[in-house]
Amino acid sequence: MTDGQAELQAQFAQWRHYVQRRRELTSADADELEDHLRGCVDELVGVGLRADEAFLVAVKRMGSLDELSREFAREHSERLWKQLVLTGDIDSPAGARSRRDLLAMIVCAAGAAASIKAPELFGLSLEQDGAFYAPNLALFVLPWLAAFLAWRRQAGKAVIGVLAALFALGAVAANVYPLGDESQSVVLTGIHLPIALWFVVGLAYIADDLRAPRRRMDFIRFTGEWFVYYVLIGLGGGVLIAFLFGTFEAIGISPEGFIAQWVAPCGAAAAVVVAGWLVEAKQSVVENIAPVLTRLFTPLFTLALLAFLVAFAVTSGGIDVEREALILFDLLLVVVLALLLYSISARDPLAPAGVFDKLQLALVVSALAIDVLVLMEITGRITEFGTTPNKAAALGENIILLANLAWSAWLMLRLVRGRTPFAALERWQTTYLPVYALWAWIVVLVFPPLFAYL
Repeated sequence: MTDGQAELQAQFAQWRHYVQRRRELTSADADELEDHLRGCVDELVGVGLRADEAFLVAVKRMGSLDELSREFAREHSERLWKQLVLTGDIDSPAGARSRRDLLAMIVCAAGAAASIKAPELFGLSLEQDGAFYAPNLALFVLPWLAAFLAWRRQAGKAVIGVLAALFALGAVAANVYPLGDESQSVVLTGIHLPIALWFVVGLAYIADDLRAPRRRMDFIRFTGEWFVYYVLIGLGGGVLIAFLFGTFEAIGISPEGFIAQWVAPCGAAAAVVVAGWLVEAKQSVVENIAPVLTRLFTPLFTLALLAFLVAFAVTSGGIDVEREALILFDLLLVVVLALLLYSISARDPLAPAGVFDKLQLALVVSALAIDVLVLMEITGRITEFGTTPNKAAALGENIILLANLAWSAWLMLRLVRGRTPFAALERWQTTYLPVYALWAWIVVLVFPPLFAYL
């Protein structure tokens, strides 16, 4: 096989990968479309086009994946409802795997629910011992989600050992350091430890192919879909709790204590695993929700950030860099990054740059300008008044976000100008993910002793 043929086959594989992510299209549909595409390419090569040129022309003639998906959705509208059914053919291999997944999910969800109640055996309670539960909350539930994913990926012993060691390290960081109730490190640990442990869950998710950048992008999609399912489960749980209150109080029984002590905490813990199982069981059913929300909120956030920059320039006022404000600005930058990531995860890599890409470039540049302003304020305060754990953590996070946003803006500018392929932007984001995990672990493990447990 020549280099040109190898490159063409790689383009077919990439095109098929994105086709198969469409919930409207089955594997048979993808086969049919690929056969048609290959036939078009062969015809164009036969009239004198190079293989790469023929591929691009053939894809253009077929139309966008959005158009193809809508066409198949109209013809097979019943497929989505079939995908939503939780049961499958009990005699099929897929049905047997589905039952095993369901059993594993029940075991892990029950483990998460039991873990959240286990501290009560030692005299601790959610209502009175928030200082203990705050840093440990993620440790009660995320190991069970990681266990389910590792079981489903058939992770090797080495990966399982690394997962166990990282969760144990998180438990040590949350409980061994002598942190007082008023310590800033307690808050920092409570914020950063769940982030660090979520990346451990990500390690379990990609256990079947640890080095593939594609699997890292799949984990980003998993995170968005998991969040959507968890919110939906939470809304359903809220309705259930409302009915429990109403019906039991109607017969003179107050369920408030039972709900507060059992239903709410156990349900919230178990839902972490259930949401992960739903994403795995119903892949692609809601995968377009996060990108749709991205399309909706990108222009809104762009306007909001531009309005802030204009107001800052007009008023010439400083930025409050107290803890709450720092968290708010960091969350804002994280939301901008999330909007970028989920638009990347759903974008057709072969599509040319359009208006939405330019809008995202404006969003990223606006966020970059705000990040620079916040960094200047933090640096000035540290120079004048000295550093604290909060300011040091915010400084590091903003520097990390600055590096990501700056290079993302440069790649997006080149993408809009047609000088850089979309794959470069996607590769940059997936390559940068471990940086966030590393920083979260540094804040959790290094900051408390570094700042004398302040």
